[in-house]
Amino acid sequence: MNIALTIIFMVVIGAIIGGFTNSLAIKMLFRPYKPIYIGSWKVPFTPGLIPKRRGELAEQLGKMVVNHLLTPESIQRKFLNKNFQDDMSLIVQKELDQFLNRDETLEEVFERFGLKDSGERIEAKLDAFIDKKYESLMEKYGEKPIKVILSQELIEKVNSKIPQISSYILSKGTDYFSSTEGELRIERMLNDFLNERSGMLGNMLQMFLGNVNLTDKIRPELIKFLNSEGTEELITTLLRKEWDKVLEWKIETVEEQFGKDHLRTMIKQYSRRFIRVDQFLQTPISVIAEPYKHEVVEKLVPNAVQMLGDWLSTRIEVLMERLHISEIVREQVETFSVERLEEMVLSISRSELKMITYLGALLGGLIGLFQGFVVLFL
Repeated sequence: MNIALTIIFMVVIGAIIGGFTNSLAIKMLFRPYKPIYIGSWKVPFTPGLIPKRRGELAEQLGKMVVNHLLTPESIQRKFLNKNFQDDMSLIVQKELDQFLNRDETLEEVFERFGLKDSGERIEAKLDAFIDKKYESLMEKYGEKPIKVILSQELIEKVNSKIPQISSYILSKGTDYFSSTEGELRIERMLNDFLNERSGMLGNMLQMFLGNVNLTDKIRPELIKFLNSEGTEELITTLLRKEWDKVLEWKIETVEEQFGKDHLRTMIKQYSRRFIRVDQFLQTPISVIAEPYKHEVVEKLVPNAVQMLGDWLSTRIEVLMERLHISEIVREQVETFSVERLEEMVLSISRSELKMITYLGALLGGLIGLFQGFVVLFL
């Protein structure tokens, strides 16, 4: 009976010692958190292993993340993965669709980003672009004729319109001289013509024509002249000759005729008529985007995401070097408190560490049992 109690006692003592030893060893990984001194003598094994080697641990974790976890190859595979690209496309499409459906104007968006007076800024940029483009074009084409910079299609189109222009001019001339205003104009011109010749010619014409009004004689002939085919051909020929002369003008000649500043001002005015910056900025985003929303969201976004993924995949190694991920991990780990590190490790491996404690108790118990049998036989 005494022998059995001795063996049981030795088993219990061995289990307690084994379990306590393993539990203490686990705790000594983290504790004490700081070194303990007795006078000037530092107590051995203080601080714990992880607090003592936290810098080395942080550095090794950084290297492990870069060399084995977040490798360029693994990230590249992720960017090129079709499912990943599809998921990213859905996210971008959702966000972009919400943005394009806003009633907010572009001016309000710019103001939220701190860009005030956006209309004036855009117009100033547009004017600066026109000035720069004007100077470069004048330097390149200044000594060349106008026909060089005009497209052949435009030249042919103007040539084809000249007969219509001639017909329009004659038609308007006929309408004018057929009106009361035209009649008064002819009469005034005749009076001025005759008065300049001291009235002698007028008296002679009055002698031959009697009481007939000269205006009534000249106006029908003038209208007849304007309506004749020969007149239209004459006007067309003259316009063609003048148009051919204009085409031979040098660009710098046009600039001299109209003035450099006047030309640039005129170009800016026409550009502002076509590009209504203020009106554009006051228009809601939903209205601006409506004609293009489907095309942008459904087609452009997937292609853009794929292109971005391909671009990033080819440059991921350079980007990772620039990001210095290992240093980021090291700095982040170094900022952790020892208590937090202990909590992180225990949250992951608490059950395993308990099993190590129980295993120590089991081994201690077996050793106690073995010792009991050795004592029994001795």
